[in-house]
Parts: sequence; structure tokens; C-alpha cells
Amino acid sequence: MPTVTIQLPIYNERHVVERLIAACAQLDYPRHKLQIQVLDDSDDSTTALVQRIVHHWQQRGLEIEVIRRAQRAGFKAGALAGALPTATGEYIAIFDADFVPPSLFLQHTLPHFLTSGNASLGFVQARWGHLNQDYSLLTRCQALALDGHFVVEQTGRMAAGYPFGFNGSAGIWRRACIEDPSVGGWQADTLCEDLDLSYRAHLAGWRGLFLGDLEVPGEIPVQLLAFKRQQFRWAKGSVQTLRKLAGRVVHH
Repeated sequence: MPTVTIQLPIYNERHVVERLIAACAQLDYPRHKLQIQVLDDSDDSTTALVQRIVHHWQQRGLEIEVIRRAQRAGFKAGALAGALPTATGEYIAIFDADFVPPSLFLQHTLPHFLTSGNASLGFVQARWGHLNQDYSLLTRCQALALDGHFVVEQTGRMAAGYPFGFNGSAGIWRRACIEDPSVGGWQADTLCEDLDLSYRAHLAGWRGLFLGDLEVPGEIPVQLLAFKRQQFRWAKGSVQTLRKLAGRVVHH
């Protein structure tokens, strides 16, 4: 079995971080092959809570560490890139704070990388589920839109052989793909570092795989303002990525 590092980028997530770490700690995988990095950029009480949670799991034999930075340079992309040199895994799984990976996540994703003929497989993306879709009309509408994205767009693009994006969470990367000089690793010059990296990987000859039958549940924003901010960030980041890579895509 290959070594795996799980990276958990955290920023002021005190209400959900314990649930996330517990789920990752209980993944069905040999502990001597598993490393968890909690990338904590928090500036509130989350920091002390994370330290206590990590200590709890360290006492139970889990290889887990907290990585903190003096400044949040590059935000999520900066945190992921900064932690990679100390990662021990051949494969890098990433979960945002409000996700709860199922215990068999690695059992369902890793075999695809190891199958003969899949040496160019750079990442595997799972389908997002929704822990709180019935909270309100807003969350139900978001769940419907996200389901459409995964079931129609991601599935359709993959079936047609077109590039598609890594969704930033609930996925796993081949480390060699991220570190491929022709890919260029995590970069912080767009708000959609996940989309940016996945398209640069496609342009460099790597490919992705979407698993529609593997669901990783997460929480949907329940407040309208948080939803609007999320949509603005995704929209702006997509435009930034288009501007950044359009020339390379056209000539590819």
C-alpha cells in the first residue's frame, strides 16, 4: 500500500474541525502509511482547540501534526504548498474543514492510481454530498445546483474526454503530478487554486478521474451573505484562471 498524506486547510473553523479530524483519523488505512497535516491559519480560538485535538490523536498513535504560518501568504494555496515539503505521502488527499470523509475513502480512490495503464492519472475527485441540505430553501437550492455540477458537468466532461476541474476538497492527488515542473504546483495568483492546478495538470499531460458513486458529505453555507461570498469567489477565480491559461489552452 502506498503512503498517503491528508492535508486539512483550516481557518477559524472551531465548530467543525473536531469532526473533520476525527473522520480522517478513523479512515480505514494502515496507520504506518498515513500522515495527517492540519494546516491551521486560524487567528481565533480554533488554534487552541486544534492543538488539543491533535494531541489527543497523537496519544493514540496517529501520525498527525499542526502546521502554522506566521502569515497567511497565498491563503489556501500557500498553506498547501508550504506543507508539501514535509509531507511523507506519495498521494495527497485534501479535505476542507466542513467535510466528513467516509472511512473507506482511500480504499475507493487509491486503486485507480495503481491500476495498470493509469500512470498519467493525476487526481481523483469524489462527488460532494450535503450534510445540511434540508436546513432551508437556500441550502436546498444550493444542493440542487451542486448536484447538477457534479452529475452533469463533471460526469459529462470526463465521459467526453474533456479536462475538468478538481473541486478543492474531497479529492486526492498523485504527488508527482503536483510536483511535476511542467505543472508548477500550487499557485496563489487566482482565487480558484484548485481549478488552476487541475487545468495546468491537464495541459501537462495528466488527467483526472471523477467518481460519481463516491460521496463525501460537506456543509453548505446557511447564510445568504456567506453563499454570495462563496459564489463571488468561485466566479472571480474562474475568470482569473481563464485569463491565466487561455493562451495555453488555445494552443494545446
